[in-house]
Amino acid sequence: MAPPAATPPAPPPPATPRHSARAWLPLAIMIVAVLAAYLPMRHAGFIWDDDSHVTANPSIVGSLGLARIWTSPAANYFPLTTSTFWVIHALWGVNPLPYHVVDVLLHAASAILLWQVLRRLRVSGAWLGAMLWALHPVQVESAAWIAETKNTQSAVFYLLAIWLFVRWLEAEPAVGPARRFACFLGAWLCAGLAILSKASTVMLPVVLGLCWWWVRGRWRWRDALWLLPFLAISVTASAWTIWEQQYHAGAIGQAWDQTHLQRLIIAGNVVWFYLGKLVWPHPLIFIYPRWAPDASNPASYLPALAAAGVFLALWWSRARLRGVFFAGAVFGVSVFPVLGFFSVYFFRYSFVADHFQYLASMGALALAGAALVTAGDWIREKHPWLAVAPGRLLLVVLGVLTWRQCLHYTGDEVLWRATLADNPGCWMAHNNLGAMEVQAAHYQAAIDHLTTSLGLHPGVQQAEYNLGLALFRTGRPAEALPHYEAALRLLPNDPDTLARIGDALAKLNRVPEATRAYEEALRMNPKDATAQNNLGNMLRLQGRSAEALARFQEAVRLKPNFVDAQNNLGSALVESGRTEAGIAHLAEAARLDPNSIDAHLNLAVALLRSGRPDEAVVHLQQVLRLNPRDAGTHFMLGRVLLQLGRARDAADQFQETLRLNPGYAPAQEGLDIARQQLGP
Repeated sequence: MAPPAATPPAPPPPATPRHSARAWLPLAIMIVAVLAAYLPMRHAGFIWDDDSHVTANPSIVGSLGLARIWTSPAANYFPLTTSTFWVIHALWGVNPLPYHVVDVLLHAASAILLWQVLRRLRVSGAWLGAMLWALHPVQVESAAWIAETKNTQSAVFYLLAIWLFVRWLEAEPAVGPARRFACFLGAWLCAGLAILSKASTVMLPVVLGLCWWWVRGRWRWRDALWLLPFLAISVTASAWTIWEQQYHAGAIGQAWDQTHLQRLIIAGNVVWFYLGKLVWPHPLIFIYPRWAPDASNPASYLPALAAAGVFLALWWSRARLRGVFFAGAVFGVSVFPVLGFFSVYFFRYSFVADHFQYLASMGALALAGAALVTAGDWIREKHPWLAVAPGRLLLVVLGVLTWRQCLHYTGDEVLWRATLADNPGCWMAHNNLGAMEVQAAHYQAAIDHLTTSLGLHPGVQQAEYNLGLALFRTGRPAEALPHYEAALRLLPNDPDTLARIGDALAKLNRVPEATRAYEEALRMNPKDATAQNNLGNMLRLQGRSAEALARFQEAVRLKPNFVDAQNNLGSALVESGRTEAGIAHLAEAARLDPNSIDAHLNLAVALLRSGRPDEAVVHLQQVLRLNPRDAGTHFMLGRVLLQLGRARDAADQFQETLRLNPGYAPAQEGLDIARQQLGP
């Protein structure tokens, strides 16, 4: 297989000898510069949806395994990247460092390949253009966020496909048909691997067509026949991705209900937004403000009209401004899938994101590299005393900015606080910080964040649920209940939310309603040990002892180290007359949690019932070590000690009871008996 005959391009300039130090120096500088700029990632952890990609992905940390990545929706639409995560996990587990190392190395490899692609395309300043791309802080979101390894990995195969395709285009007849076919086949295979890593590479066939035009100097529609194998992969992947985004990821509903005119307005703004961030990368925000396109305002269409006008001007001048047209076309084509014409789940939060222009920025920054080399040559010619070329100075600045931007990605809390610093109206950042504060038991801070989140963006199920949880844990079940109910309306039949509704109803002594909530939750998720235990408590309060006992037994079976369930089961067994069996479970509860007052107290009562007062004393004393101001336990211990003939110790306990609860007649009576036994 060979490309149509055409006038070969001008030969490249003489190459530096392959094994000389000078030949390796640019490569070494590129690698060292990228690693140095991303050095903060050595201390970084997992952020945001890294859990769904890695730490909570059942195909990686669960039982599904590698085979299910390729045979089920477990990997969404990037199975090759998920397979990479699977390999890393098999070697190093859930330590975040190896994942970050792989991501940064893939980014460095992409920079090297971009340099080689630009060299093969005879682009001036190829090395500088690749370095601008590698060190530009807008790439941090892709190279520092583990979930976006799909960006860095797909870029490697994407660039390999372009490099092999251009080699095929430039192949001399003397090379032989087998080697030319190998280049074409290799390009096609790499295109497939790129799409399996991330479907946003579907525009590769158009980019290959632009490369053909750049190398050959012209384009004929019959040349498109050679692109059909690439187009077949892209069309299939595009259809799958559109379906996946809408029906698996959930990119359907009010957040994506823009009209065609609104989408046109968004697209115009997106183009200039991304170009603007390449020129002036400040501020770079993980979640940018979400625009509200106004189709009734004529001025809203100006960005789209300007973008169309620039493209038409470049098209008209493509023969004279070949480089500018080529770079602009590569940028526009690559960014097209995320202009807003297609629904993407991330658009729920913002219509733009730095990682969306990871591939698209290659064209614009390659053009910038060429312009800077030309400017540097002119400066050195006019002002030879200027020792530092503008491109080198810019690389230093970009490297420092990238290093600083990496600091935002070292952890979840750092990321969300950095997001709010530049985008205070980011409801999702407030929501996620609120969830983190709930986990850290900083409930008032959680309530503040979650209330703000719902004020900015009502109707978020996670925010309603977490706010209910924070309110409940601060002892406000009546306030928590409406938020739990709102969360259930937003996500009907969620067993976890139903169980939390049961918790709130139970605290409000609405026992029959709490019982129904727990029963409904367990109907959907019978493996919830906490709900089984809580339902047992409700049944016990209603006198349904046998049913309660069965629930406690199931809770212990599901979760043997569940202290409350062991304690409740032990108490229920004792009440039913199975004292020794109950003592065994109560002892297990006390062993699991030596600081559980209920477990020790219930065990002491059971031991007394079993005629083992000496053992009961040990557990009553443990209760008092945990809560020395418990007058009732002091009194109980006094009575047991009196029974054991330890009158002096009993008197001490009765005196302490009276100190804590003056006038308690039974304690005074016990003290008098103890004193009588002690004598004068």
